[in-house]
Amino acid sequence: MTELSPIERDLIAKIDPAPMLAQVLAWSAINTGTRNLDGLARQADLLAGAFAALPGTVSLEPAAPVEAMRADGHAAAIAHGAHLVLRVRPQAARRFLLTGHMDTVFAADDPFQTTRWIDDQTLGGPGVADMKGGIAVILAALAAFEHSPHAAAAGYDVLINADEETGSLSSAPLIAQLAQGKAAALTFEPSALPDGTLAGARAGSGNYSVVIHGRSAHAGRNPQDGRNAIVAAARLVLALAELAHPDLSVNPAKIDGGSANNVVPDLAIVRFNIRPRDEPAAVCFGHDLRALLAWIETEYGVTTHVHGGLSRPPKPLDDAAERLFHLVRDCGAALGQTIGWQPSGGVCDGNNIAACGVPVVDTMGVRGGAIHSPQEFLIVPSLAERAQLATIVLHRLSGDNR
Repeated sequence: MTELSPIERDLIAKIDPAPMLAQVLAWSAINTGTRNLDGLARQADLLAGAFAALPGTVSLEPAAPVEAMRADGHAAAIAHGAHLVLRVRPQAARRFLLTGHMDTVFAADDPFQTTRWIDDQTLGGPGVADMKGGIAVILAALAAFEHSPHAAAAGYDVLINADEETGSLSSAPLIAQLAQGKAAALTFEPSALPDGTLAGARAGSGNYSVVIHGRSAHAGRNPQDGRNAIVAAARLVLALAELAHPDLSVNPAKIDGGSANNVVPDLAIVRFNIRPRDEPAAVCFGHDLRALLAWIETEYGVTTHVHGGLSRPPKPLDDAAERLFHLVRDCGAALGQTIGWQPSGGVCDGNNIAACGVPVVDTMGVRGGAIHSPQEFLIVPSLAERAQLATIVLHRLSGDNR
């Protein structure tokens, strides 16, 4: 169906962009870097009040435990903010999942803290596109959808997590729990391109820390008795880079460790990221990494320990996902919006949702660009555009289109 029905025209007429823009301005004034727990708590309280306007129950769910590898080779717990969940009509036979995130990549001491108008339709600021604009779209779309004659028979959960920008490690169990039994999911990351193009298939992502323990010795008197962890780390970095191929990128990012110049270093930590385009590439990398570490241990007389792993599985476009993308495209056409999609090397919570077997379109948020930089911007008219799109998608997912 490529034309709006009278009911659908009534639904989108209820969307007012003015309060959406006011929300974005208010929320982007709060620093919500993933490690800024005070800022995230303030944001969560505001969001809880905003989502309470919808039917259902709002809760702030505690973060799951997460550890990170320190530079001294020991793992330490990392605190995260609470995750907001709205549950509406949990007993409905047909239910959906909508997700977003309240955290940004900008730390509390980052100089990029305020919004500015670039022109009369473009707002620059931290998180305006990624993705406080997307949260405003979720709220407006759901408020409009509640007037659909299909709404009473459909239910949904909303998750706004506090750690998406660092991999959703503390919210991953919650994502998996909420995805169970859902007919479809929409995630409100900004569009892949400023013209509204969606991200289709996505590569996966994994972050690893390999801890290398050698043996210290005097660099002048008895270096032969040492086992140089830095040398082993350097060789590991080169070998990791050689594992890359068209279906797998490997990015060695950092080496921690070392010692004084007159000491053979006994500790090094190699940190790297991988991006497999499909599941076979991810499995193959696991085998290659184990073989590589066994060779490093034998060749350099060190021991190794791997911390981390693949946290975002690859997200292919299967038949169910294709059907959902086509539905979004048709809804866009009915609204006069041209919707296309293309593969992306980026990752998001859509990867986690798809891994649960739920079809997902994960760039339903605003049009904008330059995310993760001081040039981040939101194309303001897209607030209403994307809210209208999500409303019609939810309406058509929930019943017939008359």
